[in-house]
Amino acid sequence: MTSPLIILDRDGVLNEDSDDYIKHPDEWLPIPGAAEAISRLNQAGYRVAVATNQSGISRGYFDEAVLATIHAKMTDHLLHHNAHIDQLLFCPDHPDNPGPNRKPAPGMALTLIAQFEAIAADTWFVGDTMSDVQCALNAGCKPALVRTGKGTRTLQQHNWSDVNVPVFDDLAGFVANLLD
Repeated sequence: MTSPLIILDRDGVLNEDSDDYIKHPDEWLPIPGAAEAISRLNQAGYRVAVATNQSGISRGYFDEAVLATIHAKMTDHLLHHNAHIDQLLFCPDHPDNPGPNRKPAPGMALTLIAQFEAIAADTWFVGDTMSDVQCALNAGCKPALVRTGKGTRTLQQHNWSDVNVPVFDDLAGFVANLLD
């Protein structure tokens, strides 16, 4: 039997989000409790993956080498908290020219589900935007929304009557609900 999979958005779930983009490792600031939450998932036998839109690349704000240094900082932070990500996928597409991997399209989520031989209907996708929720639904996953990042704004800007999405204060709250 394969390990269950949890897919996370990056900005607004693992680290503070910025409307000006995270363009440098110094701008990557962890959300308190997120690394510890991932550690709990790791210890509970979950595979943890990240699927993140990074249009700052196609916009020319940073390149893939800078993104790699940002992700190295994130990895070091997680390791310091006895946590790790099993896979990280990013989509550099500009929103005006999206491919099949740019959320809300399900490409990254479907790739992760296939890679880990997970069952989509048993896979949670945790994000802070409507695009994350739609990606989860498009991939057949269970969406969860956190209030961190753009989550509170997302809750205020959308009609939720037609979508049943559990909402948590942050990733730590989601993990506590899942495991406790």
